[in-house]
Amino acid sequence: MFEKLKKLLENSYSPYSNFKVASIVVMKDGREFGGVNVENASYGAGICAERSAILSAISSGYKKGDFKEMYVLTSGNKVSTSCFLCRQVMSELFEKKVPVHFYDLEGHQMDLLVEELCPYPFDSEDLK
Repeated sequence: MFEKLKKLLENSYSPYSNFKVASIVVMKDGREFGGVNVENASYGAGICAERSAILSAISSGYKKGDFKEMYVLTSGNKVSTSCFLCRQVMSELFEKKVPVHFYDLEGHQMDLLVEELCPYPFDSEDLK
């Protein structure tokens, strides 16, 4: 998966931060969806790689609970985890035990479960 992520990282559009991110989400049926970060001069109009991949799966007809695992590669000099917007989307659509695998360019890896990334999620129960 690391080699797929490195190839996908080339598609990142990150002229402002120069921080490239690629992500691949794997569905329970084995299908994969890739995403990259896409920045914009209006910073809030950009999207992270993780949400790009997740939303591609949803747009293709997958539903909450169909996600098996996620892989994320950043161009930084250390392994980085997802931002809190991405964590919120993961906590909404992924089961708590879904693993998320994070890499840096040298192949160093950190594996966390969604419940570890989002120990206190904001969910539908909070809206009642």
